[in-house]
Amino acid sequence: METIKNYANQVGYSDAYPFEVVRRVSEKTIDIREMSAVRDESWKPDFVEGGFCGMAMNQYDQRWVITSKPDSRIVRIRKGKRGWRDANGNRYMLAENPVRFHDYNF
Repeated sequence: METIKNYANQVGYSDAYPFEVVRRVSEKTIDIREMSAVRDESWKPDFVEGGFCGMAMNQYDQRWVITSKPDSRIVRIRKGKRGWRDANGNRYMLAENPVRFHDYNF
């Protein structure tokens, strides 16, 4: 039995978006809600020439201010053979902490 954690981060190709777990429906079904993630103004991408239009050399040092957003709609995700997914096929990873990551080099 997998322990349900407090957060479910939606993972795209290389980006991640934070969601908070709001209700455990069953062992394989949970309700989640998107969180607000605003880039911390103390961190700025350090772009250098290269790639498509430049490369952010410090992208793994990103800092975000992540807060609950009670007015966000509830999304139901289910655990299947290929992990946690919503009805649209978006993937989620359960975690102890919310994560927001933007791949500036994609």
